[in-house]
Amino acid sequence: MAAERRASVIWMGDLMSGSGTIDEVGSGSFGPLDVSWPARTEEAAGSKTSPEELIAAAHASCFSMALSGGLAKAGNPPERLRTSATVTFVPGTGITKIALDVRGSVPGLDEDGFREAAEAAKAGCPVSKALAGVPEITLDAGLE
Repeated sequence: MAAERRASVIWMGDLMSGSGTIDEVGSGSFGPLDVSWPARTEEAAGSKTSPEELIAAAHASCFSMALSGGLAKAGNPPERLRTSATVTFVPGTGITKIALDVRGSVPGLDEDGFREAAEAAKAGCPVSKALAGVPEITLDAGLE
């Protein structure tokens, strides 16, 4: 059965001086969230988010789910996975890189086995597949 997820945004003004709000999401789990061009292009953007930050959150959570599922299926369910995703956005070019970093506590698994499982999760994660057009997606994986 297919699952559909929804979000809506209201944008006011032009790109550079305007701003928007992620008005609602179908689940009601978050929102409203403010978005703006400076939130995409400046280091510290205050309390506003960006599409890239939301992509980072989506990628880190999807990858963690894929890795957890793969490890459990192989007989090594993780105790804990700590994943971060860093999305690099270059104005005028777009998203140029995503760096995934995962540290795990997985009883009975060595570093090589963990890295192998993490690479498989990176390749199989639906968000990774959706982001296949990003020129560079890196992965740093290790046990805690």
